[in-house]
Amino acid sequence: MSRAALSLSTVNRAPVEPAFRRLARVAGPLLRWVTRQDWRGGDKVPRSGGVIVVANHISNFDPVALGHFLVWHGRWPRTLTKSELWQIPILGTLARELGQIPVERRTTRARESLDAAASALERGECVVIYPEGTITGDPDGWPMTGRPGAARLALRTGVPVIPIGQWGAQQVMPGRRVRLPKLFPRATMQVLVGDPVELDDLREASESPTAAAEGSLRIMDAITALVGDLRGETPPTERYDLRAGRRIPRDWAGEAV
Repeated sequence: MSRAALSLSTVNRAPVEPAFRRLARVAGPLLRWVTRQDWRGGDKVPRSGGVIVVANHISNFDPVALGHFLVWHGRWPRTLTKSELWQIPILGTLARELGQIPVERRTTRARESLDAAASALERGECVVIYPEGTITGDPDGWPMTGRPGAARLALRTGVPVIPIGQWGAQQVMPGRRVRLPKLFPRATMQVLVGDPVELDDLREASESPTAAAEGSLRIMDAITALVGDLRGETPPTERYDLRAGRRIPRDWAGEAV
């Protein structure tokens, strides 16, 4: 029997807000019915303690697909999400009740989200970050250049960074606009977990922009390799950058964030 077929009470007894557990009890079986799950490497997700999960961003359905995976592997995700979501009726209320973390992008308050995330990590929570900052604009769906927030947070807190490659969510909600999910034919939610990203050698210079840039590069390298494995393809040597509107050299991508 696959892990996704097990009951919530079997796979996750960690304490959480009652609303989050109630939602999971309903959503888990529903997702099991409307999508297929191809989950690999789940044993690499620590079952307790502060951890940062980083993943590629391909669809507005990502938080649902990745959340399903993490909850069924014993972790309640606290995802850094654009603050615009908090302004949407129902969704905003739900995000608050589920303990998600708003990010006010392109403002001086954006760093406050990292403070909230650091506090969550100190409490032993699982913080989820999409380092690209938005759904990929790469014409072939590959991970883009990364932003330094995840690396800064990891260097600041010292918690492990677990990379995840995922594929399939874009079939349910394609494109960058929010739309009704396309549930038939059933799409397969592929999730592949990698080994922790090695950042220990950068911690002495944790306040340095160079350290954060190098950490971001390593994070995106790990995620991209996992996506390549899932797709059975070799990733491009360059990465798409939204500001440039094209793929740019990998090293330049790291220094530009």
